[in-house]
Amino acid sequence: MRAAPVSVIRHGARVASDGFTNLSDVLRAYGEGNIFGEAYGDGPVQVVWLHGWARTGADFGAAANELAREGIASVALDLPGFGASPLPDVAGGSALYARLLEPVLAQFATAPLVLVGHSNGGRVATALALSHPERVKALVLSGAPLIRLANARRSPLAYRWVRALHGRGLIGESRMEAARQKYGSRDYRNASGLLRDILVASVNESFETQLDQIVAPVSLVWGVNDRDVPLEVAERIRDCLVHSVHVELEVLAETGHLVPTERPFALASHVQQLVTGS
Repeated sequence: MRAAPVSVIRHGARVASDGFTNLSDVLRAYGEGNIFGEAYGDGPVQVVWLHGWARTGADFGAAANELAREGIASVALDLPGFGASPLPDVAGGSALYARLLEPVLAQFATAPLVLVGHSNGGRVATALALSHPERVKALVLSGAPLIRLANARRSPLAYRWVRALHGRGLIGESRMEAARQKYGSRDYRNASGLLRDILVASVNESFETQLDQIVAPVSLVWGVNDRDVPLEVAERIRDCLVHSVHVELEVLAETGHLVPTERPFALASHVQQLVTGS
């Protein structure tokens, strides 16, 4: 049974709601009532924003407000496990998140949507384009790690030894966790339990053999100084999108990984072009 409509304020207070709201920092439940997001603009939703790991939909506020001023309504979601949206019941990567978000897209079923995905949100947007192409008008991706580079850094040898010994039951969980904290990435160190399992499932994904299935237009908006997901990844993604009706790569000068907050108006410009077809 679908949960009754409810809104939340990011700081935790709850307020009753019978519909959308444009009040700052007020979120609405979507889909089956367990995905929260903020609505921008009036009229049918044409754009859905999907944020990166350990971020929230608030990253897209400036870009979404820019589109709202142009008459384009959108919703910036908090992905499960982040912001106001609770963790899923099981671990999984982008395919799991696509299944969780499909009811949200179905709720905005008046027409196919432009999906904007930053970083890990780009994985989820791509998974949705692959599993439900009829719901996706176009993709805008920034800093999205869809392809694993061959020269990606391996775990340190000391960590791999500890992990192997732990797998054989020769060392305990406390020492294994100490090694995770010493050698793991910042995101890995900050995550725990189910969220850490979701992170592991996500970072081990590669879409390289699936990108040729995408037909929808794709805009890649990348920071030239992105050290988390370097420009080479964007170039490889572009080259793999052989059946997309239109692929564009814009490289933003003096910009790092966080395109939505560093260059929101450049991002909004690409989204607007795909919404209007101009």
